[in-house]
Amino acid sequence: MGRARIDAPELLRRAEHALFAALLLVGAGQSWLDGAHRAATALTTLAVACWYAVGMALSRRAAGPRLAVLWLAVLTALWAALVAVSLSFVWLAFALFLLYRQLLPDRWALPGVALLTAGSITAVALHRGHLDPAAVLGPVFGAAVAIVSTAVYRRLRRESEARAALVRELTEAQQRLAATERREGILAERERLAREIHDTVAQNLSSIILLLRAARDAADARPQLDIAERAAKGALEDTRRLVRALTPAELAGRPLPEALARVVADLRDFGVQARFVLDGEPCAVPTPVAVALLRVAQAALANVRAHAAADRVAVTLTFQPGAVRVDIADDGVGFDPARPVGASSGTGLGLAAMSGRLAEVGGTLVVESAPGRGTAISATAPLSFPAESVLEAA
Repeated sequence: MGRARIDAPELLRRAEHALFAALLLVGAGQSWLDGAHRAATALTTLAVACWYAVGMALSRRAAGPRLAVLWLAVLTALWAALVAVSLSFVWLAFALFLLYRQLLPDRWALPGVALLTAGSITAVALHRGHLDPAAVLGPVFGAAVAIVSTAVYRRLRRESEARAALVRELTEAQQRLAATERREGILAERERLAREIHDTVAQNLSSIILLLRAARDAADARPQLDIAERAAKGALEDTRRLVRALTPAELAGRPLPEALARVVADLRDFGVQARFVLDGEPCAVPTPVAVALLRVAQAALANVRAHAAADRVAVTLTFQPGAVRVDIADDGVGFDPARPVGASSGTGLGLAAMSGRLAEVGGTLVVESAPGRGTAISATAPLSFPAESVLEAA
């Protein structure tokens, strides 16, 4: 497992802790070598170290600003006591400059840094008995470096916080997008299954009902019962295919013209003069396109059988350059396209399902009808279809 990555602000904080500890140890070592006030120096150094450790613990618990100011004031007083004992601790003021800039607002931090600088210069003058340029320039340059470095630290911290916020927003957006895609996928699959059931199982069951009604009033019901049995078997096969998510049974091992011809032949069992016409040179049709056109034809013929009361219907499959078209025309009672067939039955899936299927493969649906004037439906789809969508549309 890789080590956790440390950001720039955290690295600077650790460097400041190390700097404070190093300056404190150097001061204590130098004071001990000087041999003056060793006991007082040791006790004060220990007090400063312990108090600084308290500040580190408070920072991890996100202490309030008042407590931070109190801690810094006590630490400054302890530093002043160290400097009074030994001049070796004067350079610990540089670490205090950094703490002032980090813990206090600018309106307090800058005057505080100025006072610390003046105090450092005064301490040097008192211990040495005179004031030289080095004693002045050292604390001044130290204060300037501390101000610049803390300004860089603040900018890095702001950038780090902004980057973290951006990462959070991106993560949340990805999660929302994934949830939306899952919901859309579920809804799309539900819609697809609803269309499949409507175009296959529901149509076969509707045929069975019509046949059984006709058989009830017929002297010899055997032909109707045989047809009903075939329709029931077709419904069973369609149901199994839906479970297996396979290609429609009508297209299994058959080209589109043959599948359409078989669907048209099935319509003749209901007493409708149905004919199939092939126009143009047949070519390979992508499976999603073939499925869409076949389902549109089945849905249209189911409407003819259930609603149109038509005597004749013609299904024409036309191969065009770059496209394929299926036309279904009947001489039935017709309808108002503003009130589509199927609305009265409560399903509301008829023409909407046809349009939805064709839209998935880039096709279009045109419906022409009027009451008493029959119906003509034209479904056109391109022969090209993205390969990655084959499984999705099948």
